[in-house]
Amino acid sequence: MTTATMEMSDGLAVLTLARPAASNALDRALKEELLDALGSLAADDSVRAVLLRAEGRNFCVGQDLAEHVTALDADPATAMATVREHYNPLITALAGIQVPVVVAIQGACVGAGLGIALAGDIRISGQSSIFATAFTGIGLASDSGLSHSLAHALGTARAAGLMLLGDRIDAARALEWGLVHRIVDDSELDTAARELAARLAAGPTAAYREVKALLERSDADLADTLEHEADAQQRLGASADHRAAVTAFLSKTNPVFTGH
Repeated sequence: MTTATMEMSDGLAVLTLARPAASNALDRALKEELLDALGSLAADDSVRAVLLRAEGRNFCVGQDLAEHVTALDADPATAMATVREHYNPLITALAGIQVPVVVAIQGACVGAGLGIALAGDIRISGQSSIFATAFTGIGLASDSGLSHSLAHALGTARAAGLMLLGDRIDAARALEWGLVHRIVDDSELDTAARELAARLAAGPTAAYREVKALLERSDADLADTLEHEADAQQRLGASADHRAAVTAFLSKTNPVFTGH
């Protein structure tokens, strides 16, 4: 891969956006390489956590507009085909990863870049990061799942403000609103994100899968939620990780999780 890279170590897959000179704008090559990488991750049972990061000053500024203008010039009727061809399957694949996904965000996280970041589970941001939807500024609505993920993360009022006005928010506001989990100094972002992702990769993978599935059903009513939780606990109660962790707790030692 040339515009996205992937490395594996001790159950942690590190997926990197690698178009730093273009602020990781999403051209066809990057979108297709991300889709290929996500397909590989989903099929690899050895992956216990994923870190999504980016090279350069900015995480991702969204769609490559130079490429988009070329598509508009060629045929306006098909210029937005990339939404169904690339963005929809990309967000579906990223959100569908069953193990924890940590997203490390530096600089600009805008448009489809924000949609990609919100498809992860835990976001850690550098102190100078900025966040924006940006779509209405170019006469569009949204894609990459933003109308869903922003409303769930922030509530409809704040999501509407960001989407209609196109305002930018800084990292401090993103933390206050719950858009990111943690802020660190820019110089510490990569180390902090890798440490967090490695911690998850060494954790109780089966429990993490169940947590993600429960959160995906968070709109269910209370009765259904209680049943889903009971089913999850029944499955996990029979797991090797649960037995090992209880034994370690009673013996006052640290548990070693195998992911099973």
